[in-house]
Amino acid sequence: MTLFKETKVDGLSVFYREAGDPSHPRLVLLGGFPASSHQFRDLIPALADRFHVVAPDYPGFGNSDMPDPATFPYTFDRLSEVIEGWLRQIGFDHFGLYMQDYGGPVGFRILTRHPEWMEWLVLQNSNAYEVGFTGAWDGLRQLWKDRSVEAEAALLPFLGLDGIRMVYQHGHREPTRISPDNWNMDFRFMERPNARRVNLDLFYDYRNNVPHYPEWQAFLRRHRPSTLIFWGQNDIFFGPEGGEAYLADLPDAELHRLDTGHFAIEDSLEEIAGNIRRFYDEKVGARAAVR
Repeated sequence: MTLFKETKVDGLSVFYREAGDPSHPRLVLLGGFPASSHQFRDLIPALADRFHVVAPDYPGFGNSDMPDPATFPYTFDRLSEVIEGWLRQIGFDHFGLYMQDYGGPVGFRILTRHPEWMEWLVLQNSNAYEVGFTGAWDGLRQLWKDRSVEAEAALLPFLGLDGIRMVYQHGHREPTRISPDNWNMDFRFMERPNARRVNLDLFYDYRNNVPHYPEWQAFLRRHRPSTLIFWGQNDIFFGPEGGEAYLADLPDAELHRLDTGHFAIEDSLEEIAGNIRRFYDEKVGARAAVR
């Protein structure tokens, strides 16, 4: 059974989902725009008999606090600090890490500060290379150059109901497998005071992830973590090249090219959950047992 919990980090209430036996291997799930830990609602129980699984809501997302953006900096640096504090609060200091979309820039920041925390990685449609960005980024790049009222207005459709629905449905081979609860819930959160400002702040700050890419790539080359990659080939934001690029620095990584979109779990749950379990037993757990 999934539990729904909260803990305080720097005075903020951080909501998270938790399931599984605490004596089992730990797995942290970090998701992305425009979702919350709700995106892992099916993956968590699918893994809970093998792993101790947790998934947080970032500040400003889902059921976590949304401090005023006038006083709280919505940057990936700050999100990573809060999530690092949350991990400390719940006693997670050695774990596997599943990173999707925003989970990459949040997770890589934490891991480069604490490489000893990393046991293994699962990457799903989260770029760490300057290839694979689709045309959907054109408006964001304009924002990075000039944060004007006009540049922000051009991105507001992504924060409306139709835009959020598009992110969930684009490129998915079986749209009927994707619950409308996803976009209806995300839109409800987007309707809160300051929520669009929070998201525009993060859109703007995303420009600061790109200079970190060489650092993250060097981190992967240096540590060579056991890595499982799932890449929705039809993602509205991250094209197939973004997934392929990891193989240059992680030649032993296992890459699954999925005929799906941004939220691959929605229609590829069985393939993702089954391969996570198998990969851990074959590549991670077996290696730990030898040591």
